[in-house]
Amino acid sequence: MFSSQDRLDRAYKNAKRIPFDNNSKFILFSDCHRSDGSFADDFANNRNVYFHALNHYFKNGFHYIELGDGDELWENLFFKDIFEANKNVFLLLQKFYLEGRLDMIWGNHDMFFRNKHNVEKSFTEFFDPNLGIKVPLMPGLEYEEAIVLVNSETHQELFLTHGHQADFMNYVGWKVNQFLVRVLWKPLQIWGIKDPTSPAKNYVELIKVERRIKEWIVNNGNKITITGHTHRPRFSTPNDGQANYFNDGSCVHPRSITGIEIENGEITLIKWFIDTKDDGVLQIVKENLQKSEKLEDYK
Repeated sequence: MFSSQDRLDRAYKNAKRIPFDNNSKFILFSDCHRSDGSFADDFANNRNVYFHALNHYFKNGFHYIELGDGDELWENLFFKDIFEANKNVFLLLQKFYLEGRLDMIWGNHDMFFRNKHNVEKSFTEFFDPNLGIKVPLMPGLEYEEAIVLVNSETHQELFLTHGHQADFMNYVGWKVNQFLVRVLWKPLQIWGIKDPTSPAKNYVELIKVERRIKEWIVNNGNKITITGHTHRPRFSTPNDGQANYFNDGSCVHPRSITGIEIENGEITLIKWFIDTKDDGVLQIVKENLQKSEKLEDYK
């Protein structure tokens, strides 16, 4: 069986290449786990925050890249249930897609989309009850295992993938974990019992996954690598002697979502959350969790 290093090598080698420069703007989110709106739906609490943030990025010309586990297809048998519960989100993603500003990566919870037929079946069209007919959604949408952003001037590369390649049971044995989550942990989740198969909820596994990814980074010229999977935001500063490892966190943190912005040749770890004004009015605001760093400073 291939090792985690082999799996990451293969993902990098087969990755979609996208050129960028200092005028490019990207927003990276992952681990949304969009679900069916039930009591076990972790995304439901942050749906409005996510939609507001995504709308901000659309209006400001950002390219949206989702780094896996966008949809919760372990707990849910049918994508249409997720679509109906999050139709406004998918119609906003459609706007990105129609302008050529959308790329999707599959993770362990949506490895269903590794199969191109499943992507076509899910995203080609949907039924519009107002018109009484099926209308196009995102026909031709493709999911990737990985994406490499390549600076068209300096040839610097940013390797983007979900990160579950470094997690045997969530890559090779994902069908076993899917069965356990769907049959056992989803019902128990309603009562607050956590899923031990997830590195996001198992600290020992989280450390192992991060260590394997960092090993790959060091063995590949300290290439900037951005993942999700663990739900743990990580940010590397230039020339700190550590692996250039980044993690955009997740969209299912309690009352907040985290992501990574790339703009003006800089990279920033950000958080969107609900805050209260002095007069008691609620608002959704963005906070930089780390100081922006110039990509050119990473060697």
